[in-house]
Parts: sequence; C-alpha cells; structure tokens
Amino acid sequence: MQTKYNIVKQAIKSKILDGTYQPHQKISSESELMKQFGVSRHTVRLAIGELVNQGWLYREQGSGTFCADRTKDTSQKQMQQKNIAIITTYISDYIFPSIIRGAESYLSKNGYQVSLFSTDNDHDNERKILEKILTQPFDGVIIEPTKSAIANPNINYYLNLERQDIPYLMINAYYDELEPFHIIVDDEKGGFIQTEHLIEQGHTNIIGYFKNDDMQGTKRMKGYLKAHRKHGIEISPNNIITYETAEKTTKPAEELRKLLKSEKNRPTAIVCYNDELALMLLDVLREAKLRVPEDISIIGFDNSFMADITEVKLTSVEHPKSEMGELAAKVILDMVKQVRGQKKQEHMENDLIRFDPKLVVRNSTGPVDQKVES
Repeated sequence: MQTKYNIVKQAIKSKILDGTYQPHQKISSESELMKQFGVSRHTVRLAIGELVNQGWLYREQGSGTFCADRTKDTSQKQMQQKNIAIITTYISDYIFPSIIRGAESYLSKNGYQVSLFSTDNDHDNERKILEKILTQPFDGVIIEPTKSAIANPNINYYLNLERQDIPYLMINAYYDELEPFHIIVDDEKGGFIQTEHLIEQGHTNIIGYFKNDDMQGTKRMKGYLKAHRKHGIEISPNNIITYETAEKTTKPAEELRKLLKSEKNRPTAIVCYNDELALMLLDVLREAKLRVPEDISIIGFDNSFMADITEVKLTSVEHPKSEMGELAAKVILDMVKQVRGQKKQEHMENDLIRFDPKLVVRNSTGPVDQKVES
C-alpha cells in the first residue's frame, strides 16, 4: 500500500510526465494539494521536498514551486548511453518473440542495449511504462500500440516524448491522431484475401471473427466485407462476431458453439482474426465432431508457429515478424541520428512502411460440401 506522501509525489510527477506541467510552470499551491488529496501540509511538503531534491521541481522564495526543465539533463544522459526501448502488447506469446528477436539482433549488432516492456494490451500499463521511459535515458522507442482502435488516454505522454526529442515509431498499428512513422501489414488486404480464398472455393456462409479494440481487427473486418461485396455475396449480420481483448478466451468459442447448434444454416467456413484464435476454434469444432476442411474450413492470420503444430495444418496470411522487427530497428536508429543532428521528428500521413500480405495455403481450407451449403 502506498503512503499518502508517495501518492501526492507520484501524482505531481505524472503531471510533469504527461505535459500538464511544463518547464518553469508553477504547480498547484500547498493548500490546493492538501484539499485535492485530503492530506496534511506536512505530507505535501514532504512530497514536494523529495521532488525538489530529485530535480523534478524547484522553489522560488516568495513565488512558489515550479516544474524544472529536465530536457538538457536528459539529452546529456542520452548521449552517454545507447539504449532503445521496445514496447509490445505481449512479450513471450504468439508472434511477439520473433518480432523482438528481429529488432534486438540488429540493435545489439549496432552497439545498442534493448529494454523490453509489455503492456498486456492495457492502457494503465502503457502509461506506467511511458513514465519509466520519460525518466530514464532512452535514445528511441519502438512501440506496438495498446488497443489501437479506441481513444488512447496516454496521448500526452507521446507528445512529451516529442518535446524531449525522444524519437519513436509504431509497429503493427498506430495511433491515428499522432500520425507517427509506422510499420504495418496491409491488414485490410489480408482480411480480403482470407475471405476471397474461401469464396473462390464455393463458400458463401462464412463467419468472420474480429478483435474490435485493435486497429488490425477493424481493418481485417473491412477486408472481409469488401471480399463479399466484390463477389456479390450477401452478409448475414449474425456472421460477424467481434470481441475485445478481455473476451478473447471466452466469447469467440461461446459464439461458435451457438452457431453450430443450427444444422440447417451451419456456416461452412470461418475467417479468424489470427492463428491463436483459429486454434481455439479448432477445439470447438472437434467437440462438435466436425471435420476440417471436409465439414468446415477455417483460415488464420499471421502464419505463426501455431499454424503448423496441430494435426490440421492451418491456411494463414503471412506476417513478416522478424523482418518487421529488424526494419523497425533500422528505422529507429536512423531517427536517432536525425535527432542528434537536430532534425525534429516529422509527422506525415504517408510516413509508413506497409508489408504486402500473402496467403499460405495448407489443409484447413477446402471446397465447400454442396450438401451442407444448400
């Protein structure tokens, strides 16, 4: 449990890190802080005194307490160390180790240390990590955004990275309002080729599963819809199933069990947000004693190691993984050199690298059984 003075101290520090308090700006008075946190004057003075000693604040006799300018101190530390932060939604799961290895290998060859952070796709975790990065000497940051399809409460921290001339780029997705340099897969095209592959095999009753709090999911759903429209196939609203990160281990399987109860209008194919989901749904199909692909086809996304580990080898869309990681490392080091040469990070809508997705066909997809479809 945090002490009261530490709560006050962290709250003031957070306002400095998110840019609420700018260098040389006066902070709230002792009386205001006492009222805000319901603490004594002694507690407030203890918190402020520690922040003054640590160089976050400074006092002016008769005027009050002000936010210190830490940018010069930070830039000097950065010149002494070579350290890049990599923030991903997960570290040890799924495709993330391959992305991280690609980046880490290139950075270490160029004499940089790498610090890894995981948000677990949680905004509060992301904020805490950004606070750490803003208080430590990092040359640059490679970031996979957290819940990139919804409004981000931590935008001010990214703006503070810019104010401190710490370059950053985003991978897999990006926060649209910031227009950062980003390296992504063409997820819309990926969702399109997933769905068109099934349509070309005669499927018209195709379920689509999409995670809706990440940009990748919304783009892949757009591709799914476009493929249906191109081929003139009507989409039943019941055939689109969306879920949030917190629901990923429960809702998709529950929804599939419901759909499989109806033998008359049973789907003949499933488009999955990623391979991880496809493997989970394969278990549900086994429970229902359905054969893949004879009774139902299923297609994944990312062409992860998971696509090849089950008895049913998974048709999937390729993700560049380690190639993306290495490219992100090259770009961030270029950005670091630009900042050291006093060139500011620019923000342009077309400031991106987009990988073209390709389909890897295995044996989880096949022609529709006409008796099931009719």
